[in-house]
Amino acid sequence: MSEFSYALLFFAGFAGGLIDSIAGGGGLITLPALMAVGVPAHIALGTNKLQSACGTSLAVWRFYRAGLMKTPALGWAVLASFLASAVGAWAVTMVSKDLLRLLIPWLLGAVAIYTAMNRRFGLAAGTRRMGHLAFALLFGVILGAYDGFFGPGCGSFWMLALVALLGLELRDATGYTKAVNLASNLGALGFFLFAGQVQFAAALAMIGGQLFGARIGSGLVIHKGSALIRPVFLTVVFAMTLKLLWDAWGQS
Repeated sequence: MSEFSYALLFFAGFAGGLIDSIAGGGGLITLPALMAVGVPAHIALGTNKLQSACGTSLAVWRFYRAGLMKTPALGWAVLASFLASAVGAWAVTMVSKDLLRLLIPWLLGAVAIYTAMNRRFGLAAGTRRMGHLAFALLFGVILGAYDGFFGPGCGSFWMLALVALLGLELRDATGYTKAVNLASNLGALGFFLFAGQVQFAAALAMIGGQLFGARIGSGLVIHKGSALIRPVFLTVVFAMTLKLLWDAWGQS
């Protein structure tokens, strides 16, 4: 790859890390950037997991120090996400993703519409409708496996579930989501590394940008809170919905 390609990957990593640490969805930027510089799609998936895990690790550490990871049973959700994502990454080599590719944009669209119509979504703590342990195990397995198998919108689904079912406000939901996303990234990454589907030079070019963006983004979440997260979350989910709808239906 050329020097320009590495520079592009650095700035894509920065933008992805910034967006990812606030509301998720950084893969909207980083995965297309990898493929734009010529990284094959199957290797881009593994490479993206590696660089994303580095930025997410920094965000998780900052959120932990800020006290945004005190939700009961979070550790069980992390463990379930890690194990399930490894299974999901293995399953992607065995099962067609065509159904998910067609279905997920509509589910994301529903998340976006629900969030937009509920103007108080996540701005204050709400009512808990499910036990912490049951939630951690159920969604850890389902969304962990989904992240390893396919991935787009996983953070958005976590955020919606945390606010709607555990009654968390968006700042705490962001901290929880980053912890389980890191676990599912690492679980899937282990499989991709074993399968040799990571391009380390491209990943290293993005990691510097990821760390820089994640530091700025996590700082904004800690100091600005839910008032910042909600509009960014909505923008990312709508953008991801439109992109996935185009990928699934617009080119057919």
